[in-house]
Amino acid sequence: MPDDVRARQRTGTGIGLLLTLVLAAVLLTALPDHGGRRGGGCAPYTVSSWSGDDRLNDEFTRYGDDPARGDDWTGGDGTHSVRLPDGRVLWLFSDTYLGQVHAPPNPVGESASWRDTSAPLVRNSAVVMRDGRLRSTLPAPLFPDPAPGQWRWPVAARVEPRSPGSSEQVVRVLLWVRTAGQPPWIYGVPTATEVATLSLPGLRVESVVKVLDQSLVADPSRRVLFGTTLVERGGWSYVFGGDDRQAASRPSSSAYVARVPEGRLADPAAWRYWDGTGWGTRAAAVRGAKVGSAFSVVREDGTYVLFTMAAGSAGLTTVTSYWACSPTGPWHGPTRNFGASLPAAEVAAYNPQAHPAVSGGSGGRLVLSYDVNWLQTTGASAGINANVALYRPRFVTVRLVRSR
Repeated sequence: MPDDVRARQRTGTGIGLLLTLVLAAVLLTALPDHGGRRGGGCAPYTVSSWSGDDRLNDEFTRYGDDPARGDDWTGGDGTHSVRLPDGRVLWLFSDTYLGQVHAPPNPVGESASWRDTSAPLVRNSAVVMRDGRLRSTLPAPLFPDPAPGQWRWPVAARVEPRSPGSSEQVVRVLLWVRTAGQPPWIYGVPTATEVATLSLPGLRVESVVKVLDQSLVADPSRRVLFGTTLVERGGWSYVFGGDDRQAASRPSSSAYVARVPEGRLADPAAWRYWDGTGWGTRAAAVRGAKVGSAFSVVREDGTYVLFTMAAGSAGLTTVTSYWACSPTGPWHGPTRNFGASLPAAEVAAYNPQAHPAVSGGSGGRLVLSYDVNWLQTTGASAGINANVALYRPRFVTVRLVRSR
């Protein structure tokens, strides 16, 4: 395998998706059993303002650059979060660099913190935050490879009863399984969606269950992985997914949604997929949303808000928005765009994710992250190690308002 392809395979979940990601603000009403019906609370929403979240940005810099840590998180992408019952926040990442970070200057004389080129890279990691401070990295990788040539990327997570009605709670983590492939599948061929169960409070991985096997779908661009984001509403988990049309040189990808009763995310038999007219066993794309397979959805004042990067070349730097009255669509937009601040030239933003766990939950305030990586393939790993700030999430705070 050529070195440039190998480097690209090792440095991110999302660069192959970033041209098709679309940041969206989506309003949904609470009608979990009637996905296409409009309710009285539905109205268009848009982003009214945005600014860098210095508190979170500084905290990830502090933790990642701490020279006393030799085996903890120093950079990663695929950023997701979930608040635990005891107030801690569990941060989940896909491809992750460990190792020790050295103070500037780096080996080529630049004023940047850096790590050795031999620093370990693992396919996933989890970092625990308490009282606003990142405290520790769980043993990494948290989710071992399912087979040679395959790996697991964690995506959305939630705390739910171990089983319906149970007083015991667990953490469910959605996982994407990918298999090493040839171009255009340099980030792996979509293979399956799994759900891991973590114990509380210890966060021990108890089990991993496959809920949707896509390995027999002949055309990889038509394979759908679920879990890029989920929304809890009315006793259901609405789990969103996408296909990988961009990897197959198609203009954009489609969004899909499944729903699962609370307490049954790890039960494949409980999953039902929107099929275009109702909830069944076969998935169909929702109407009006053309996205990449990495996007994010939240619910704001009776509304769902979906985030992703803009389509086309603007998707390298620009966030946009759509809205809908139901998770199944039809979606409307895009609405107002805003630019993602980037730390250097020749890098791009991708994988916008909402973080209700640290958003405060009032006044339309929402914390978003986006990941950053090199545009070029050649020398990507070397560049990321020479400047550790490049391969870390960036956080912004946005305000959502009803549009007039």
